[in-house]
Amino acid sequence: MKSFFFTPLLAVIFSSTSAQLKITPVCGTFVVDILDGKVNDVRPDFTIGQIKEKLPCFTSEEPENASSKCGGGVFYKDKGVNFFTGRDYVEIKENFKGKLTIPLMGAARNSLFKWLGNTKIKDVVWDAFETRYGILVLYYNKANKVNRIIFSKKSSDTLSICE
Repeated sequence: MKSFFFTPLLAVIFSSTSAQLKITPVCGTFVVDILDGKVNDVRPDFTIGQIKEKLPCFTSEEPENASSKCGGGVFYKDKGVNFFTGRDYVEIKENFKGKLTIPLMGAARNSLFKWLGNTKIKDVVWDAFETRYGILVLYYNKANKVNRIIFSKKSSDTLSICE
């Protein structure tokens, strides 16, 4: 009778020890500081490990190696933020979920001077602004409204954007 009772009990104990509960990482609200060039406290020149430590809720990552498409990175597709670590820049996409210290996303191209001053380089679909930390590149849709933001500690001469 004792073995009849203990056998199921042991089976329950052993099955529960092999089950693992995984905690879903939470990052909170992403705050992009346009004038200081960071997302929360993460800068464009951080390593993959540093980014994942500070913002553990990433959706995917790509190692920095010769076979990586864009030099590696940490990606937050659900939040609209990508860190391209091999190229040292951050991309904020149109579907960004968070806060911008300057309301650039969706802003009209002709309204940016009050926040950013004159452009350093001007193109048909983007403008580049010199900042105290490096470069800020704003892309525009057909209505000339900002739909993509890129910032880096690099200069306009050394920044290489993955297309």
